[in-house]
Amino acid sequence: MLKIEELMLHLEDNEWRLEYTDHKREVVRAIVFDDEGYYYFVRAERDDDFGRATLIETSGGGVEPGECLEAAIRRELKEELGAEIETICKIGIVDDFYNLIHRNNVNNYYLCKAISFGNKNLTEDEINAFHLSTLRLCYEDAVAEYERRTDTPLGRLIANRELPILHKAKEIIESIK
Repeated sequence: MLKIEELMLHLEDNEWRLEYTDHKREVVRAIVFDDEGYYYFVRAERDDDFGRATLIETSGGGVEPGECLEAAIRRELKEELGAEIETICKIGIVDDFYNLIHRNNVNNYYLCKAISFGNKNLTEDEINAFHLSTLRLCYEDAVAEYERRTDTPLGRLIANRELPILHKAKEIIESIK
């Protein structure tokens, strides 16, 4: 795996009032790209405590007890994108908060190259509650999509977390070409 100087970001939730934080969640996420210059994301259509929103987000999710980060990212990308991947490097960590649900996420971001795509293995919530689908976008369209989705509080939180990671991923990809 390529070694780089990792990003370390700490982000506060300025959308909802902080009452307390009662749990921390270890998360893995990935910027996935292919040989044609496309990036892969998930689109979620939500209508829950955070409000009604359509969002773009990197694929990923919670690390299961006893699971290493590398195994977790491979599992999550297979489940959500149906992707078999090569892990290029760890991009960094974004420590962020969701005051509305009293949670602190520690997001471990990876840069992964798609090797192949097959069947997804989405959870019932991912199918019925979030209506997850795959987005295949060029870099400029991905940035524009994140910016377009800042019309909701949750969209702003996600864009603040993910745009710096996407920019760093593009720099890394350009440096290894």
